[in-house]
Amino acid sequence: MARGSIRVRGTKELKGKLRRNARLTDVKKAVLINGSELQRNMQRDASVDTGALKRGIGMTIEDNGFTARVGATASYAPYLVYGTRFMYPRDFFRPNYYRQRQQFLRDMKRLMK
Repeated sequence: MARGSIRVRGTKELKGKLRRNARLTDVKKAVLINGSELQRNMQRDASVDTGALKRGIGMTIEDNGFTARVGATASYAPYLVYGTRFMYPRDFFRPNYYRQRQQFLRDMKRLMK
């Protein structure tokens, strides 16, 4: 499965600030909402021929709710994302990932205030 993930640096400081200012359930809820939004947007933008790619885009929740992994299981998904010498890229992954990453960071900043 092709996957995108967000790495947060300074997790000790982040955890300390979150514990003071937000409940951890709020963080888990933000992870779930942003992960499912990313999945929905990727499915919306995926090329549809047989529908296998769209159906194969899934989300898993890991690390006790603090990580959402979204990816495509279709074997040909990387060819669509990066293109080939015969086909231009039809990237459904990266534009949605970067948009959702910005929203996730805004949500985390809002929780830390």
